[in-house]
Amino acid sequence: MPDAFTELEPHVAELPAEVGARLRAEQPALRDRVLRTIRTAMSGQGRSLTGGQGRGLTLGVETAVDAFVWAVAEPGRDLTGTREVFVGLGRTEYREGHSVDALRSILTLGGRDIWAYLVGRELPPTVLYALASALFGFIDALAGAAAQGYLDEQRQHARDWDTTRRRLITLLVQPGPPGAAAILAAADAARWPLPGAVAVLSVEGTDGERLARRAGSGTIATVIDDATRLILPEPATPGRVAHVAAALAGRRAALGPAVGLGAARLSYRLSRRALQLQQEGVLPAESLLRCDEHLVTLVTAWEPGLTGRLAERCLAPLEPLGAAEREVLGATLLAWLRAQGQVLAAAAALPAHPQTVRYRMRKIRRLFGAALDDPDARLALQLALSHQLGREA
Repeated sequence: MPDAFTELEPHVAELPAEVGARLRAEQPALRDRVLRTIRTAMSGQGRSLTGGQGRGLTLGVETAVDAFVWAVAEPGRDLTGTREVFVGLGRTEYREGHSVDALRSILTLGGRDIWAYLVGRELPPTVLYALASALFGFIDALAGAAAQGYLDEQRQHARDWDTTRRRLITLLVQPGPPGAAAILAAADAARWPLPGAVAVLSVEGTDGERLARRAGSGTIATVIDDATRLILPEPATPGRVAHVAAALAGRRAALGPAVGLGAARLSYRLSRRALQLQQEGVLPAESLLRCDEHLVTLVTAWEPGLTGRLAERCLAPLEPLGAAEREVLGATLLAWLRAQGQVLAAAAALPAHPQTVRYRMRKIRRLFGAALDDPDARLALQLALSHQLGREA
């Protein structure tokens, strides 16, 4: 908005002094006239000039009329204060949930009313032309200031939403279960209706807000450790997960299990580790990998090097053998363990002749002894072999 009226219409400075004096004398009547017009228009919109917001709009109308009258009388008068009033009105319109177009329409209506008033004063045409150019330029400038305030508040509001939702997500996934009161307060601040269950989705990329909008249905998101973490409310809702999968655009992503709000950290930790394992090539690079379908891999690969150490200790009896024999006996033992000791089923899985499997198992028994009859040792062997043979493959 210009700093002075002469920047809107230079010819205002050439107006006779009596024009400004006459407007100043009629200023109260002009203000009352415009307020009546605006009050009638707002009543048609279901709004009024009462209450906090109404007082703000009344101040805006009075400020606009007074500023116009004084600027005609003193064209070099500073308009900064007037601009700030309308920037504030724009902010208020956003906070009250109104469109900035509603304020613009009120300004336009007020400007037309002032113009009708001026036309009725029987002023010379040259004076009216200068006043018309200044008046409607002034109205546009005020509308621009209000729009700036509206957009400033909108941007601030968006930053506030992002902050409150990030705080909510951080609370849900932090170590130690949050209290119900803390969750309720954080959710209320973020205006997020509390769901009965949630699932955390970890996705490659840092465009969390865009993904949350595409996922919809109350999904909120933030970026933690260079990946987007989305909180999906009520993930069991029919079609919810399928819709989210379609929004991922083929990126690697891992969906944690559906849990209660107090257990959101578990869903977060599983999805986070699963995404890491996808990136390392341990888990399939699916656009929506469900952690519940890969729990064994998550358990065995949770701590880097741990399963390798398990394999080193459990499979030590095979170490003295040559590489080829070690691989054959290891595969045979794994098939036998998976078949729960059934030779025929193990032979079919390998594939190999049953007699060959029996021959190999006699060798294996000499190497492992009583461990093959211990349930815990068998479980450890199966995990170790799955890790070892999978790595070598």
